[in-house]
Amino acid sequence: MTSLHADESFLDHYQFTHDPFASRVPGFKFFPAQRKPVLGQLHHLARYSQLLLVVSGPEGSGKTLLRQALVASTNKQSVLSVVVSAKGASDPASILRQVAQGLQVQRPDLPSLLAQVAQLALTGQDVYILVDDAEDLSDAALSSLMGLAAGNSEGRAHVFLFAESQLLPRLDLVAAGDERLHVIELQPYSEDETRDYLSQRLEGAGQGVEILSEEQLEEIQERSDGWPGRINEVAREVLVDAMLAQRSAGARGGLAFNLPRKHVLALGVVLIGVVAAWFMQGRVADDVPAPVIAQLPLGAVAPEAQPAGSESGSSSAAPAIEFEGANQPLPLPLVGEAQPVIREPLAQAAGLGGVEEAEGVGAALARGMTVDTAPVAPAAPVLNPAPAPAPAPAPAPAPAAPVAPVEKQAVPAVKPAVQAAPVAAPQQPPKVKPAPVPSSVTKGWYESQVGSRFTLQVLGSRQEAAAQAFIKANGPEYRYFKKLHQGQPLYVVTYGNFATRAAAQAALRSLPAKLQAGKPWPRNFAGIQQEIAQAR
Repeated sequence: MTSLHADESFLDHYQFTHDPFASRVPGFKFFPAQRKPVLGQLHHLARYSQLLLVVSGPEGSGKTLLRQALVASTNKQSVLSVVVSAKGASDPASILRQVAQGLQVQRPDLPSLLAQVAQLALTGQDVYILVDDAEDLSDAALSSLMGLAAGNSEGRAHVFLFAESQLLPRLDLVAAGDERLHVIELQPYSEDETRDYLSQRLEGAGQGVEILSEEQLEEIQERSDGWPGRINEVAREVLVDAMLAQRSAGARGGLAFNLPRKHVLALGVVLIGVVAAWFMQGRVADDVPAPVIAQLPLGAVAPEAQPAGSESGSSSAAPAIEFEGANQPLPLPLVGEAQPVIREPLAQAAGLGGVEEAEGVGAALARGMTVDTAPVAPAAPVLNPAPAPAPAPAPAPAPAAPVAPVEKQAVPAVKPAVQAAPVAAPQQPPKVKPAPVPSSVTKGWYESQVGSRFTLQVLGSRQEAAAQAFIKANGPEYRYFKKLHQGQPLYVVTYGNFATRAAAQAALRSLPAKLQAGKPWPRNFAGIQQEIAQAR
């Protein structure tokens, strides 16, 4: 069986409008919930850090789809995206030439590119350089891209590398131990995400996930490890194996079961028509009166029997002609009904707002810490059982007397819940709130720390008062320092002092949910001390 014939048989057997597991399906977009925080983190780090950003994952893990989502979710008026491929162009000259074409620069060298980046920054436009298949880059090309990410005093480009995990050791060698990059490793799909992914693939081809049994879905998840590229390969193999098994069983059972489903249905309809015609023919024969046949001469029996047979044949011919039309192929599903499901815009799905300044985030967090007791307010409706005293006036003549006993009976049951809520909630914030940390003490603290230790960068604000208010609301473990961002002062709030990056990453999970939503990230004190010195 040739490959073309196998593909045609596969599509015909499952009634697919196209191969649902092809690597490139027009209009197909699947972006699971676990990838949305990654997209938001990339936007956050691009805005508030000076690091080269790396997205790592095995082949078929969805790196290209994430790169497309990153480009689609940027504001085209404030961001110029330049997509570069390292396939067949791994040397520095080829990479810089592609970047120069995207920036419309004549000379593809580092000073000319940075000058164009600085010129675009003056017009309020950032530059995103996104490199696909970055594992093919040479060390010299990696060094050039790190130079673009570091930039100079006039401007810098935001560089994103989408690569397999074997690139990471080489990047560490090129960085020479400096904090020059940040790595985000993609995670495989869960079982539910794999089911949703296959469902969308199959719906686009005119079928549903119901054609796969639970055992087949478990096999696909186990053999693919949850990576979308492998899911496509394994799912196709599973369906092809099932098709071949059905056909081999049909060949042993008879030719009819080896025919396509629509032909088997048509054959069944024809057989039913033949059986019905046979029964009708038997009834006509039974209706012929015996005396008429007995009175015919022997020589005329044959001529008379033949017209009788033709009459019965004509009575069966009508149903035969009627059922002959059922042998036509059944209509296939319309192509228009198999359009893929359109998902919500990726920019909206990523949860990215239009806020341009970080002080809005800091102010919202500061306000959120002071009103954390607000959710206790819904406890007030517990007092609603109070209307129960309404029937009390009926038994007693004086209205004042029955009201008092009813309150004594109903309120004690509710009072403990009403009293416990306000006592626990309002008293907590005063214990957590310390006195504000003076700016001079905070700055001196950063300069006295060991450069190899780490802290968590929480947020940045253009207003120093917002940073001070945030620290006052959240505790002495938070401090801030001043740096220059795009030529203007930026007050950056940090949390804690940790011996290693792993310890800082572990402490990140203990932060309040509101702070984790801002995507904090580990930084060493050496980089912070350098930024403080540059801001003087």
